[in-house]
Amino acid sequence: MTLMNLNSVNDPEEDTVPQDMPLIVDSHVHIFPEGIFKALWNWFDRFAWPIRYRLTSEKILEYLLSRGVGHVVAFQYAHKPGMARELNTYMVTLCQQFPGKVTGMATVFPGEKNQAEILSDAFDAGLKGVKLHAHVQCFDMNSDEMEAIYDLCTLRQKPLVMHVSREPKSDAYKCDPYVLCSAEKLERVIRNFPGLKVCVPHMGVDEYFSYQRLLHKYDTLWLDTAMAVADYFPLPNPWSLGKWRVDRVLYGTDFPNIPYAWNREINWFQEQNLPRDTLERILGKNAAALFGIDIPSNY
Repeated sequence: MTLMNLNSVNDPEEDTVPQDMPLIVDSHVHIFPEGIFKALWNWFDRFAWPIRYRLTSEKILEYLLSRGVGHVVAFQYAHKPGMARELNTYMVTLCQQFPGKVTGMATVFPGEKNQAEILSDAFDAGLKGVKLHAHVQCFDMNSDEMEAIYDLCTLRQKPLVMHVSREPKSDAYKCDPYVLCSAEKLERVIRNFPGLKVCVPHMGVDEYFSYQRLLHKYDTLWLDTAMAVADYFPLPNPWSLGKWRVDRVLYGTDFPNIPYAWNREINWFQEQNLPRDTLERILGKNAAALFGIDIPSNY
């Protein structure tokens, strides 16, 4: 599948999450400085889908938290060398505005000078892990330049969220995700760095069953649901969550970079009639365990 001007979905949105839902941690939310967001919106308009929620970073967090999302895990990624430190500082400052409600992830451009020092400083400043995006940053997860990142995350016990699934593909990317990304290549990382905690977004689209196998094989792998259960992409969604490790699946949305209602995936989970314990794990507890989030006593 190659992304090219997919449509928006004019589905209705709710003002709050349903009252009977357990703690919700949105483990896949993007924030950027306004200038980067504007460039991102333009790229999506040209090459992907219309972004429905064009908000500043503060408004993004206020929007989700005011609607009953209990906690947010916030991401950025450096599009080129030399910008990671500034982005990490921006993330630290933003988290301080929402104490106890936002977990911030650091970023770095793989292979850039002093990459381990950049991440170490970000961890010391309070960021809780690392976010990378192979489609945008064009790194090979099996290359030598990645080893310093893997080693540091292992040493500091910080989770690494890597978009290293093949989809969604776009001709606008500067590299071919089908060359850089595969479940097989990720398994090599997991085997070579056995203490590294890795989370792959979007349930590993489109290699669902390969990632399902990896999830059952390794205790250091997690997957998030962002856009995978929204019935949006023209790909089959073979979802029967009982066949997946429900202790290794995280709810996430990709908010605000979505073309449909913010609660579309919450609605999907409501319709699955999952056991309460499974719903609690996927919607909140698994993310809390992976990212070290303190669950409020009222949940």
